Amino acid sequence: MLAPYDSEDARGLMKAAIRDPDPVVVLENEILYGESFEVGAEVEDADFTVPIGKAKVMREGTDVTLVSFGKMVGFCLQAAEALEKEGVSVEVVNLRTLKPLDRDTIASSVRKTHRVVSVEEGWPQNGIGAEIISVATEDCFDDLDAPPERITGVDIPMPYSHQLEAAALPTVDDIVSTVKAMV
Repeated sequence: MLAPYDSEDARGLMKAAIRDPDPVVVLENEILYGESFEVGAEVEDADFTVPIGKAKVMREGTDVTLVSFGKMVGFCLQAAEALEKEGVSVEVVNLRTLKPLDRDTIASSVRKTHRVVSVEEGWPQNGIGAEIISVATEDCFDDLDAPPERITGVDIPMPYSHQLEAAALPTVDDIVSTVKAMV
């Protein structure tokens, strides 16, 4: 199960999915369709793929790890920039693949920063965030300096109105305030 964030993810994961002999589901966030991303020459290469099952550290940090996928990766990067101005160093992990989940990258990051926040648009119950928190507590419990946190969408049916939809989804400010409380 793949969940691309940017153009590199979309191109590389889709090509990897086509070449994979197993069934693959690609979750696309239609809100990302209008966004532009810079693409390096290596991404335009005909043989470029992104390995299925391997997360990407989008930004190195030392104080807290933000783990996300899809559109929320961009929100995490914006929050990391805002927090950097306040002296908080944030590592941002882009899952890229939800199943199989790259437990090693998540655990490695948590061991480095000693704090973790998962960020997703979905509901709090049964979400990917619960699995991220599970990885942190099962694999890194002794490394944690604060309880893991989840930022999710509101537990309501997704509204169609743009204003109500914005109120139901996590924001950059939600991420910033959660991280500030944690550190």
